Amino acid sequence: MTFLTEYGLFLAKIVTCLLAIAALIVLVMSSRQPRARKGELVVTDLSSELEQGRYQLQLALADKAQGKLLEKQHKAQQKQRDKAVDDRSRLFVLDFNGSMDAKEVASLREEVSAVIGVAQPGDEVLLRLESGGGVVHGYGLAASQLQRLRDKGIKLTVAIDKVAASGGYMMACVADQILAAPFAIVGSIGVIAQLPNFNKLLKKHDIEFEMHTAGQYKRTITMFGENDDLGREKFREELAAIHQQFKAFVAEHRPQLDIDQVTTGEHWLASQAKALGLVDLLSTSDDYLLAQASQHKVIGVSYRKPKSLAQKLGQQGAQALATGLGRLWQQSPWR
Repeated sequence: MTFLTEYGLFLAKIVTCLLAIAALIVLVMSSRQPRARKGELVVTDLSSELEQGRYQLQLALADKAQGKLLEKQHKAQQKQRDKAVDDRSRLFVLDFNGSMDAKEVASLREEVSAVIGVAQPGDEVLLRLESGGGVVHGYGLAASQLQRLRDKGIKLTVAIDKVAASGGYMMACVADQILAAPFAIVGSIGVIAQLPNFNKLLKKHDIEFEMHTAGQYKRTITMFGENDDLGREKFREELAAIHQQFKAFVAEHRPQLDIDQVTTGEHWLASQAKALGLVDLLSTSDDYLLAQASQHKVIGVSYRKPKSLAQKLGQQGAQALATGLGRLWQQSPWR
């Protein structure tokens, strides 16, 4: 017990010091004149990374004599590449890991604009997509950003390694071709809206709720007021209208689909989705990149926004806490 008490006091002192330092840093930074902070476009030569990984593995597996030969060959090839003009077409690789509100569309917009600005005939875009969907307007805008590539005649391939459902599939269906890992989840072409209603709870505690609107259907369903059948029916009509637009959008981009069969809101594994026509090829994005690396120069493109001080401190604090708890667990006699 004495050890635990002393350790608790020591931990409390450390935490207090860290909080004091963090507060001081925040105070100093907040006193500075605020400036607009823009993001930056990060361009990565993925072709070189793929080749370097292959070379390192070959070197590790070779004996001493073979290793020296490989090093000489690698240096000679590197010099030759540096002198030669790489006239291969480019494969631009983008990533979209979508959240519920599709806030990642802001970065996607910058990436798409940059690619459109430099793309040449024969170039292609590979979008590695992962999203379970979210708000209609957010994913509608994300799909429109991808449509910009198609409108400029740039081939678009979407790879689904894990999931592209609902709004995620709305984005995917814009592509010239859709790849998916066999166990990826695809589909969920439907619309859902749900919210709790606290009206009975408010009445139970004698709390009145007032809502004033102009227009019969300005508010159909509310969390705190008493909902009626007329409002519910209108809300369902609105959902059905969005679903019809969703179906029409998918049918326009994937005309080979039996649209009524695949727009029931169900989702499927990619191996099943291929039979339905929702995807074109069963493949991971990694296999596709390796297959295309000999024909294209593979370039990663990502738009990154600088993190705020609060975000950096929060991330560092979370990492420090996780590390401290991990060490404490390792040293604990009760493991």
